[in-house]
Amino acid sequence: MTEAWIIDTARTPRGIGKVGKGSLADVHPQRLLSTVLKALGERNNLNTDEVDDVIAGCGSQVGKQGACIARMSALDAGWSNLATGFSLDRFCGSALTAVHLGAMGIMSGMQHLVVSGGVESMSYASTQRGGLPTMDRDNLHLRAIHPQPHQGVCADLIATLEGITREDTENLAVESQKRADNAIKNGYFNNSVVPVYHEDGTVALDREEFPRPQTTLEGLAQLKPAFTELYQYPLNEEGLTYRKLVEAAYPDVKIDFIHHAGNSSGVVDGASGVVLASPEYAKAHGLKPRARIITVATAGDSPELMLNAPVPAAKKALKQAGMTLNDIDLMEVNEAFAVVPLKFMRDLNVDPEKVNVNGGAMALGHPIGATGAMLLGTLLDELERRNLATGLVTMCTGGGMAPCTIIERI
Repeated sequence: MTEAWIIDTARTPRGIGKVGKGSLADVHPQRLLSTVLKALGERNNLNTDEVDDVIAGCGSQVGKQGACIARMSALDAGWSNLATGFSLDRFCGSALTAVHLGAMGIMSGMQHLVVSGGVESMSYASTQRGGLPTMDRDNLHLRAIHPQPHQGVCADLIATLEGITREDTENLAVESQKRADNAIKNGYFNNSVVPVYHEDGTVALDREEFPRPQTTLEGLAQLKPAFTELYQYPLNEEGLTYRKLVEAAYPDVKIDFIHHAGNSSGVVDGASGVVLASPEYAKAHGLKPRARIITVATAGDSPELMLNAPVPAAKKALKQAGMTLNDIDLMEVNEAFAVVPLKFMRDLNVDPEKVNVNGGAMALGHPIGATGAMLLGTLLDELERRNLATGLVTMCTGGGMAPCTIIERI
């Protein structure tokens, strides 16, 4: 089996995902992804006639984000008609899954040059029915089998069951802001971030828009929990609520609501991409590899808790690679909610100084379908900056799943 090499990564800045407020909210999501594809093609001198596939994750494939946004973005980037594309949805893990599929195609010998990544205009998707809810509210048959509540309710439920406090989550949230601010000020993201332009050529966004470096513990303490009212909100005319769904699985639990806007991931717009190639193709075309993909894995866990699969995913990937956590230099664990990396670090006894060292989604935002490839690029850039070798990326997704990727610098 051949190796899959990472040649390059790129992403847009993350724009605030709110119509009328975010700088990318009026940019077509196709343009967000085509911006990344164009940059990757130009700076690596790719012959797009030979791109076997463009694979794009997207969590809300409706309206402007429907109709195979991967293929349409490749065409919008000016790539060859021969460069095919397809889109996929694994909720928050979509872009990382896209990388996995690209790597599998190359490692199997069936493909030689693949560009994987993702896109999410959350400002747009939030205006579309079916765009962002965890699952179809009318899908009562599946809810009877697996009473899956809202992901934010799951975060608070996990924290309650695990004894993770609001203070724990807010300490991590402030640290995430500090680390992101330090990374931005020192240009740690500059290698991967490419500016987005409007149709008229003016700059739409060339910097991170979401971070709030002024965040303090005192300020976070004043925020109201975000999911208290949602817990009781009727989902249909029959009076179904998230509370009833939770109590169907955990009848005796009384949730301590602790997550809010400050210790949850930010709603943002953005796109990402990763160029993958076989060693043979890279050598023949002068493409310099930055890293190899050691292994990929995906694990499932409780749909009712939804957010707990990163730990089994990491264990599965490490076992496949014949490695332990001691062999991993840095890790990116998506900060969908503060409880996710906190539980990951506690369950696996991971040093916090090795996880999300440049901040995470609480500070930078989480463009659902694009985040996985963004994290992979952030990880690789930091491994290079620190002259370290190995890294791991994982993230929770809807439905109780998590992809995990382990890479090694070349």
